[in-house]
Amino acid sequence: MSTVAEATISPIPRPAPVTLRQAFWVWLRIAALSFGGPAGQIAVMHRILVEEKRWIGEHRFLHALNHCMLLPGPEAQQLATYIGWLLHRTRGGIVAGTLFVLPGAVSIMALSWIYVLYGQVGAVAGLFFGLKCAVLAVVLQAVVRIGSRALRNGVMRGLAAAAFGLIFVLGVPFPLMVLGAGLIGYFGGRADMPAFRIGGGHASGKGALVADADTLLGEALPAHASPTIRQSVQQAGVWLVLWLAPVAALVLLLGQGSVFSQIATFFSTMAVVTFGGAYAVLAYVAQQAVEQYHWLTAREMLDGLGMAGTTPGPLIMVLQFVGFLGAYRHPGMLSPLLAGTLGGLLATWVTFVPCFLWIFLGAPFIERMRGNVALSGALSAITAAVVGVVLNLAVWFAIHTLFRTVRPFTAGPVRMDLPVMASLDPWALGIAAAAIVAMFRLKLGIFATLGAASVVGILLQVSGAAAG
Repeated sequence: MSTVAEATISPIPRPAPVTLRQAFWVWLRIAALSFGGPAGQIAVMHRILVEEKRWIGEHRFLHALNHCMLLPGPEAQQLATYIGWLLHRTRGGIVAGTLFVLPGAVSIMALSWIYVLYGQVGAVAGLFFGLKCAVLAVVLQAVVRIGSRALRNGVMRGLAAAAFGLIFVLGVPFPLMVLGAGLIGYFGGRADMPAFRIGGGHASGKGALVADADTLLGEALPAHASPTIRQSVQQAGVWLVLWLAPVAALVLLLGQGSVFSQIATFFSTMAVVTFGGAYAVLAYVAQQAVEQYHWLTAREMLDGLGMAGTTPGPLIMVLQFVGFLGAYRHPGMLSPLLAGTLGGLLATWVTFVPCFLWIFLGAPFIERMRGNVALSGALSAITAAVVGVVLNLAVWFAIHTLFRTVRPFTAGPVRMDLPVMASLDPWALGIAAAAIVAMFRLKLGIFATLGAASVVGILLQVSGAAAG
């Protein structure tokens, strides 16, 4: 009897160590399946790394995710880099982070070429019209998903409402809201206020949680999580040179007025100040690239987001499309297609190289800070503010998707875009409403929804119906 009981409670054997070569193919598989924006990509990583491979446990996975959300830039790509670093040091992080980006970068570059060569012709125009209408449902789903996790009490709901009002009505820069929310959460967590305690976050799905101790990584702090000061300085120096040397060279050689210098400096700045994941990044880019630099229109921004939503990899790969169009329309002495290609690759480089810097420099500190309540409180407050920013993005998308004409409104400190009601596009409204029903009521995935909307857009274009 005792033997049976002991067998029942005995721990699950830890997985055998894996080589970097073996991990390469797993990361490539994750990259190929990473559709659906940050939520879908994180779910794929959780299913493969936690439940299937058991390389990392539930608590450690959530700890890594929560603190990647504190960093500027795309949390899904940074999470892959973080776990790759945990498994196989810096080389593992480079492999995981690069593979996570590569399929999307190739796909978006190909679609960018198609867009500028054939985007206004027949079926291609209809395809992008359907995509941008359905994107509204994707962003609304992001509001609901993030909000259900982050807005657990009145304090968090108040932070989200304040963030929405500040950015939508007053145009307050997102970095200031992040700083303010982070400080509120930090001191609230330090005071051990219940409102700022982080909950479970992402569930593991069916079955029991995967204990850290029964996984490949276990619970112990890895040896490379305690670098010397010299090692940390060397690590920072390498990635700072890789990131900023091309930016400095472009500014010195071409001047600040060159579109390549502007792309390099703008997206480098974005890599530092945009916290809260892909949707928060897009809100910032939409405000600057569309309204200040005039690299593309609001509708083209929606087209790019639709592309990124139907290809593998981070949703933030839409930034490559923004850089492509910016350089394509200001090619200088280069051919437009060559300039666009270089501009897109430059935007991708200065967007993702800093992500490696944040992880490789900060991951050892993050590993040692597991369980820090003040840092967790800052994260919970920032996540709540992000909900308000994503809601602002949803409203912005809705206005520019459903209405053909939008006019700016200014009254003192109040600045916002208001739609001209007579310019409502009934086809856009119909596709957007159908996409919302498909995702919220019929529980269709993002890929199926965007694909169906693309087909409808093509049919409308071919039939001669007014589309966009």
